[in-house]
Amino acid sequence: MSNNAEKDQVVPEEDDDEPDDCASSVLAAMQDKMNDCYYAKRDWRACKDEMEAFRECWKRQGNDKRTETKDA
Repeated sequence: MSNNAEKDQVVPEEDDDEPDDCASSVLAAMQDKMNDCYYAKRDWRACKDEMEAFRECWKRQGNDKRTETKDA
């Protein structure tokens, strides 16, 4: 095999069966937890911990750049 053929080969990404700590399913679960908190307490201020956890996970996924959201 020549050097050019080796360079042109595509190396597949490693198959990672472990879910990302902020995978979409985790984000969805965090959003559900946030919504449940609000439903139970009827006050977003009482759900700051849930909101902050969701916000940090959202940012780690790069969704703030993708959706161009801005922190207030």
